[in-house]
Amino acid sequence: MNRDHLTLTLIGGPTVLIEFDGVRLLTDPTFDPPGLYQKTPVHFEKTSGPALSVEAIGPLDGVLLGHDHHLDNLDHAGRAMLPSVPVVYTTVAGEGRLKGHAVGLAPFETRTLRTHAGASLLVTATPARHGPVGIEPISGDVVGFALGVDQPGDLLYVSGDTVWYEGTAEVARRFSPKVVLLHTGAAEPRGRFHMTMGSEDALEAARAFPDSRLVAIHNEGWVHLRESQQQLADTFAMMGAAERLAAIERGRPLRLAW
Repeated sequence: MNRDHLTLTLIGGPTVLIEFDGVRLLTDPTFDPPGLYQKTPVHFEKTSGPALSVEAIGPLDGVLLGHDHHLDNLDHAGRAMLPSVPVVYTTVAGEGRLKGHAVGLAPFETRTLRTHAGASLLVTATPARHGPVGIEPISGDVVGFALGVDQPGDLLYVSGDTVWYEGTAEVARRFSPKVVLLHTGAAEPRGRFHMTMGSEDALEAARAFPDSRLVAIHNEGWVHLRESQQQLADTFAMMGAAERLAAIERGRPLRLAW
């Protein structure tokens, strides 16, 4: 087993296969084909399908589901595959809706994931706010996740669908992950306000996690995403921070070593 690197494979949108030391996790499962899925009150129109199928990904040890009530984070095919996964970590409200083997975590609550092969990871839920102040009654609760090896959050921080705010800043004060996986794209599904991070938020994250490598996802595949990965990379380059951002391509494993 290798504990000196982490492999991330972008399936599409917010869906990433995480592989570390024999543990295989998937974030926010989305596997539906392109198409218009919902017109109101939120416009969900998908422009590209998954880079890999559920079958191609193979067995998983768990799913990290930031929220279950938006189609761009859990679509029909993604929901159908959840019963085949040993455990689904999500929000407390999501546990009540999904039932089965879903485990709802409050922000900063930690559980230990143990696999049949004897590997383990610490899974901690992290605060997230899916847009401006007051949006929660409309958009519902969301969480991110921090994964730890020796202590909580020392491996990977998955922001989930959130803007940068005092909750995400608290994550940076508590944890020192090797890698930070940001949901970017400056999503605008409801109006002219962001429900996920844009360049400004991503730059705040780079400042708050000075020793972490940043990877940006959830910035392609849906009509409501307003900022591409290339636009984000251009902004980082303009600010002299290009080396902080690791490029990730759909379907191609990204190996991050330290």
